[in-house]
Amino acid sequence: MAISYNTNSFLFILVLLLLVRINHTLYSDDLVCELTVLRSRSSTGVIHLSNRLLWQILSVPVPRPFTLLIFFDSQKLHSDSEISLPKLKNEFLFFFDIEFQESQASVALFGVKSLPHICLVPPFAIDFERDSIQMVSSDISRHVESMAEFVEAKSEHTVGTIHRPGFISKKQRMCIIALGLILSPFLVKKIVSGNSLLHDKNIWMVGSIFMYFFSVSGTMCNIINKIPIAMVDRDDPGKLVFFYDGSGMQLGAEGFTVGFLNTIFGLMLAFVTHVLIHVKNRNIQRFVMLLAIFVSFWAVKKVSYLYNWKIGLGPIYG
Repeated sequence: MAISYNTNSFLFILVLLLLVRINHTLYSDDLVCELTVLRSRSSTGVIHLSNRLLWQILSVPVPRPFTLLIFFDSQKLHSDSEISLPKLKNEFLFFFDIEFQESQASVALFGVKSLPHICLVPPFAIDFERDSIQMVSSDISRHVESMAEFVEAKSEHTVGTIHRPGFISKKQRMCIIALGLILSPFLVKKIVSGNSLLHDKNIWMVGSIFMYFFSVSGTMCNIINKIPIAMVDRDDPGKLVFFYDGSGMQLGAEGFTVGFLNTIFGLMLAFVTHVLIHVKNRNIQRFVMLLAIFVSFWAVKKVSYLYNWKIGLGPIYG
């Protein structure tokens, strides 16, 4: 999402910076102590980087005794589901965050053109726009593990173990276990007597097809990352986009399309190898075989075209 700057506030703060006397410059130890206090006061451990605090950091001579990992935020864009700024802010681990409307001058120093934007400022950085290391957009769409890889690859810092809360609480686990123990005698009786869904071959067949589609369509990845089926077209808000042009992101509709085409191919193969071989008439066998080959070729062709389009090798045909 593109952003615009307030030039007057930027020039005003730059003038203030030039007027600051040398004896007002904070030394490294004082600034580190102040940052430590600010971090301890923050409920999330993230320091809110205001214009004043950034100028104090600028006044410290390089190399600075710390590295800045900054997330650029904008309250006005929190309702935009396409870029999901609140989700990114909660998922990743940052040292600082900058709010665009509040600190436009600070944002301008980094040359930020669009959001989301994440950058790492090394201790030797003087020109923040030139010397800072920007995180690529494809990594931003991933989880906190990508942030750890980014920090370790671009700096000398080591990221500790990442702890994630469980999907269910301890009390919920205990209730599920207790319910399972209560129902276990009835379930065992059903299974032993052969009067259960586990003995229905149709259930197994439908379940296997569902699991096959579930795996080849990337549905689990879409659920974990909360990827939408489609998004609103930027140029035409009344239009939905189901196929995203670029390899940095994949919409849910793309995964379902690929899963559907792969499932067609798998069903054709299963039909030919398990059903068609029992047909007595050779002419019917040949006709159905040719039809299955044609449908399978069409499905694989569509998957190939979609893949080539996503990586920039060609458009989608047909």
